[in-house]
Order: sequence, then C-alpha cells, then structure tokens
Amino acid sequence: MTVGADATISLEMGKLTGWGILLVIDKSEVVSGSAATTEPVKAERPLTKTPMYAAMNAGRYQRQELIKQINAAEHTNLVCYVGGLETEIDRNDVIGFVEMLHNIPENSPIDLLLNTGGGDVDACEKLVSLIHAKARDKEFRVIVTDLAKSAGTLMALGANTIIMSDASELGMIDPQFLMRDARGNELFYSVTGYLEAYEEHCGALRKNPQDQVALLMLDGFDARTVKKFQGIRDRVRTFAEDMLKRRGAPSSMISQELMSSARWKTHGQPIDYANAKQIGLPIEYLPPTNERWSRYWELYCLLRLETQEGKKIYESAYASQIV
Repeated sequence: MTVGADATISLEMGKLTGWGILLVIDKSEVVSGSAATTEPVKAERPLTKTPMYAAMNAGRYQRQELIKQINAAEHTNLVCYVGGLETEIDRNDVIGFVEMLHNIPENSPIDLLLNTGGGDVDACEKLVSLIHAKARDKEFRVIVTDLAKSAGTLMALGANTIIMSDASELGMIDPQFLMRDARGNELFYSVTGYLEAYEEHCGALRKNPQDQVALLMLDGFDARTVKKFQGIRDRVRTFAEDMLKRRGAPSSMISQELMSSARWKTHGQPIDYANAKQIGLPIEYLPPTNERWSRYWELYCLLRLETQEGKKIYESAYASQIV
C-alpha cells in the first residue's frame, strides 16, 4: 500500500477510508480515489460431504465412530479384521494390516477384533509380527467375538490377553491340506490326523512285524506326503510355542493340547473360554451383559454385515478397506 503525505486513514469496524489509496482486501473490497467504494465480502461456504456420499458411507462412519468410542474407553488402539465364513487368512491381508496400523504411534497398546476360520500359517505369522513391531512393549489383546479357528487361534496365541464371551470360540491348531484320494477326488486332509494314523500303524508294526493290518494300512501312505506333513506340523508347533514363550507360558504343553486330535475330535470342534482357560491360555471372560462386551458385539455385528459373499474387512478409526 502506498499512502500520500496528505492522506488520512481511519480504521473503524474493519473498514479503511481515505484519499489517494488503493487497497485490495481479499480481492473483494476496493477503496480508490477520493471516495471509497465497498463491495460486501462473501464468506466461503465450508466444504462438506455431499448427501449421497454421506448416505453411501454411513455404515463406515457409524463403525468408525464406535471404534473411536472404544479406543477412548479402553485407552487402546482397536483394529478389526473380520472375514466371512468362506475367506481365509492369506498374504493379501498384509496390505490391510499395514493400512490399519499406519496412524498408530510406535509403542502403543493395540487391540485386534478378530474373526476368521483360519488360513495360511506363514501369512498369520507375518500379520502378528506387524502388530508386535508396532506395539513393542505395550499390551496386545485379541478380542474373539465369534470365532478364531486354526490359524486364527495361532494369531490369538501372540496376544497378552484373549478376550472371550459365551459366543466366542477358538479351534484346534490343525493344518488342512488339499489332496486327491485314490479315486482322484480332491479332499482336505488333516495334517495332524494323517500323521497320527501313520505313527499308529508304524508303532503296531514295530510291535509285530507280521501285523497284516498295519502293513496294509501303511501301504496307503506316501513317503513324500508323510515327510511334507511332518514339516508342516513342526512349523506350526514351533510358531505356536514361539508365541507362547513371549509371555512365559508352558509352551510345549499348551501347543500339544491345541494340536491333539485325541482331545478335539474334529477340525471345527469349538474351544470355548472355559476350555481355553483350562489349557492355560490368558483368557479374560466378559459376560454377554457386560457393557464392554456389548460394545464389542455391536461393532462385530456391523462389521459382519459388510463381509457377506466371501468378503473381508480391515477397519480402524482412520482406515477402512473391504475386499
């Protein structure tokens, strides 16, 4: 602004008046010449979500608001991984977990609301390692609202605490492998069951080398498959024991219990909170009427609505992805 020597300026209620002055205020008010000319300043309207966009994403806003409320009440950082019944844990889940953990500060407590029927053990280890790297020395809790079976149970073993209620269930750690039977049909075989049957017949043959039943049964086992299944079993057991050792638990005893087909007759047999606690897992039981559990269950129901038709959802207070 340039002002002549004889110019007078008065500031009153945010307006400038004077002579020989050229002012530009927000490009909407100009004072020039011997008399001021003023145009009203138009306030810019703040940007908002369009009504249709807000309506289309209303479910996500509702879930994330509930996550924020849980975070504030629990003093934690809640992330949610919920898969439909047809989905499995796999390597593609890494991106979703990285997204959920992106805005969580290092060395912060983390809660994982987990629902899965199982999946790939190597991917499971990767996902747990991502959470451990972010939480570091802080508490990591897994909330099992409905089910965390097989590899999902392995993920839960990495937690300091597993929160369960009456509807919650873990499952036997029993890798399944797709194979063809003698007729060429594709079937899922239990690695644990296959090896236990093999070892049973081997034991019978050691006791009686002429045992015709044992000889006949062993003839149906493939040596390469046995070797492969032994590697898978040992891999799973080592991973389970490594997770348990992090909190000083009796790792060998617990892993043997969770992998025992003598105790758990089928792959899908539920392990409820009472059995899980009896095995030695760090269970925190919340009754269905508990206020904390009610919030978890409400959130889970909202998440499950998004996981129909084989979908998965990864969601936190500031990240959301459905695949």
